Amino acid sequence: MGLGPLWVSVYGVFAAAGLIAALLLSQRTARFAGLVAQQLWDASLFAVVAAFVISRLLLIARDPEAFLSVPFKVLALPSFTYGGMALTALAVAAYLMWKRLPVLAVLDAWAPCAALLAAALSLGHFFEGTDAGMPTRLPWGMPMPGMGRVQPVQIYAAAASLVLLAVLLRMLQRRLRAGVVAGVALVAGGAVTFLLDMVMQPAESGSGAWLDPAQWIALGAMVVGTLMLTFLKEFV
Repeated sequence: MGLGPLWVSVYGVFAAAGLIAALLLSQRTARFAGLVAQQLWDASLFAVVAAFVISRLLLIARDPEAFLSVPFKVLALPSFTYGGMALTALAVAAYLMWKRLPVLAVLDAWAPCAALLAAALSLGHFFEGTDAGMPTRLPWGMPMPGMGRVQPVQIYAAAASLVLLAVLLRMLQRRLRAGVVAGVALVAGGAVTFLLDMVMQPAESGSGAWLDPAQWIALGAMVVGTLMLTFLKEFV
């Protein structure tokens, strides 16, 4: 999609729309989690900016010569890696401690927003034709050039994210102990990601790894969520 000299991908449009929707939703979830809406808004904007800046800095550090040669092309590349996610998480944790915000309550308020954003990103992949599933003979398989019909994994992921969104919002309204909603989000989201990755195209064909990188991340999320629920299993 061309906007003058700027080229915006279909996925980028869905990502931007999903991010805006998630930010707006956070103003509602903040009240459910007992937070000041403006404080959560500021924290959310910090997280977005931190993710963008850190991902671009890592991109530049990986190939400084290419950046000096064609800076705008380099900065336009997709660059949000697992390393960038980890550094962003550390930066956000430092921000929350600096502002003395209750971390568990913030995570609870962010959980439904993350599910909404995940649904938008999955739809973006679907309409752009990326993140294809494995070949299938199922009647609802989607045609893919050169591959026949494939599993519509993006639709599965979007549907699961929307269901999770509804569940998390319902839980948040029940005023459970801080951290319970975030724990459920980590366990359920990790499980969905792990299972759906089994019907997606392998991340690296021919790799000898037991699991794809996304599955390792999903397992980590489930472990962290389970630990949170173990210690925060009692309701208020």
